[in-house]
Amino acid sequence: MEAKKAYKSFRYNNSLVWNSARRGRASAPGKPEMDVGSPPEFKGEPGVWSPEELLVGALNACLMLTFVSLAQSKGVQFAAYESAAEGLLENVDGKYRITEVGVRPSVVLKSQADLEAARTIMNEVEKNCFISNSITAEVKLAPQFRVGSDAVG
Repeated sequence: MEAKKAYKSFRYNNSLVWNSARRGRASAPGKPEMDVGSPPEFKGEPGVWSPEELLVGALNACLMLTFVSLAQSKGVQFAAYESAAEGLLENVDGKYRITEVGVRPSVVLKSQADLEAARTIMNEVEKNCFISNSITAEVKLAPQFRVGSDAVG
């Protein structure tokens, strides 16, 4: 009989205080506070983070950090990582939901030798990202790779 691997569980906390209209202030222990609210298309104010942007941003950050972690564990050397993400909010069966998130990472590798390993790692990123594992939206990952200044898409 095989022994089961014991995994740790973690809890994350934050607080929210309503300020006015469709706006509040979010906080978490040891972190700066931030204003949150409805986006303008839902009677909110511009200039504050909306839940929609935070969800897309959380996925974008998780995919980046998963790539970084896997690359470091495999010894893949990269000089830069940037990504842009866009979520699509649609009304499905009378309820709004984010149905897809497109993420476009751009990775600059230090050497041509790391190119195939970086592509292999990127193919594993989505299934190892806990945010993508926690949402029902389709994740469309479209990475681009460069070595130094050479484009290798």
